[in-house]
Amino acid sequence: MKKELGQEAIYDARELGLPRMLVLGAQHLFAMFGATVLVPILVQGYGLPLSIQTTLLFAGLGTLLFHACTRMKVPAFLGSSFAYLGGFAAVANLDAGKYAGMAPDDKLAYALGGIVVAGLLYLLLALLFKLLGAWKVMRYFPPVVTGPMIIMIGLNLAGSAIGNASSNWALALVAIAVIIAANIWGKGMIKIIPILLGVVVSYVVALVTGQVDFTAVHEASLVGLQKITLARFDLTSILVMAPIAIAAMMEHIGDVSAISSTTGNNFISDPGLHRTLIGDGLATALAGMFGGPANTTYGENTGVLALSRVYDPRVIRLAAIYAIILSFSPKFDALVNSIPAAIVGGVSFILYGMISAVGVRNIVENRVDLTKSRSLIIAAVMFVSGLGFSSTGGLTFRIGDAAVTLTGLAIAAIAGVALNAVLPGNDYQFGASENADKAADLGSY
Repeated sequence: MKKELGQEAIYDARELGLPRMLVLGAQHLFAMFGATVLVPILVQGYGLPLSIQTTLLFAGLGTLLFHACTRMKVPAFLGSSFAYLGGFAAVANLDAGKYAGMAPDDKLAYALGGIVVAGLLYLLLALLFKLLGAWKVMRYFPPVVTGPMIIMIGLNLAGSAIGNASSNWALALVAIAVIIAANIWGKGMIKIIPILLGVVVSYVVALVTGQVDFTAVHEASLVGLQKITLARFDLTSILVMAPIAIAAMMEHIGDVSAISSTTGNNFISDPGLHRTLIGDGLATALAGMFGGPANTTYGENTGVLALSRVYDPRVIRLAAIYAIILSFSPKFDALVNSIPAAIVGGVSFILYGMISAVGVRNIVENRVDLTKSRSLIIAAVMFVSGLGFSSTGGLTFRIGDAAVTLTGLAIAAIAGVALNAVLPGNDYQFGASENADKAADLGSY
């Protein structure tokens, strides 16, 4: 007997019949799409040729790998992570040592190498969680460290948003207005996909006003292979990207907590947070190795779970297959790339601010006591390091014959973790508040 959508929780979507399962999978694709393709568009704006086709391919493959690692139990979609945008921008701006005059393709390869290492750090954390327990490990990554880190990821990118938006403020304001309206007044699916709606509506306006160039779309073939860029490894790019994993792992934990709460299943215990971290880490390392951005569990798809009340991971895997199919179309890639820079600027105007606001929420909801000198010192050192060194190009030093550059975000992360470890009075308790554990979720709009 077929069940009705929205009336009761459904854990086996086969009860709905194949046609409705296919539609539900498309709905999850729709939810993740805008944010996932926005990452390569933004990275291209920094001067690094990250491919939309490759991004979609590894979002799909990464999701399937994650499901395999979590025993097919967790209904999560892995899309492009916003947390690493600051790292891509930092690598694009590197101009010291071997990076001086380096071609964009080569810079992208080194950035991807940093993402591979960041993904492997997930595996290390998963091992520590398994051996020591999450509560002991998380004492070294409290909100007084992760909050400022997330805040600075958004603030370091603010100039890029203004630069793109200033190419046509009218078009950028349309995108901003649609995102705000969908986020504040939207209901159901509308509220879940504000970024996608902002892009689509402003793109239609650009079409009507003749601001879209379809030359590349006409020239692109309908079917073709993805652009594979093999990762390269260098200490500088690793030190740029790897520390961002601190914020990204907090986002992961927040998402798994949210999915558990939504579905009524404790995925932190079964299949275990160590397994979800392994799945996310392997997916990120795989994507980085062959030309895709870091992956992360998506809050947008958690919203679809809550909306439909269909909690079967099978429908998520259908969305992953759809993403893989779309990744084989260069014409689709060219169509997405035809989006004017002003629209990208308008969307990122909101997005980058939201990232920083999530960092503030992380501090507030975890009740970080900034009246304590300990907390103030950690936050102060991180802010000055992250913003100050970013404005001066980072810190360059030599190890033997190699020049190594630490970006502002890397210095801030290292300083924050180190100060938290050595200063007395660390009273953070992981898991004390369910809502606080979700506060680092960069994928919830």
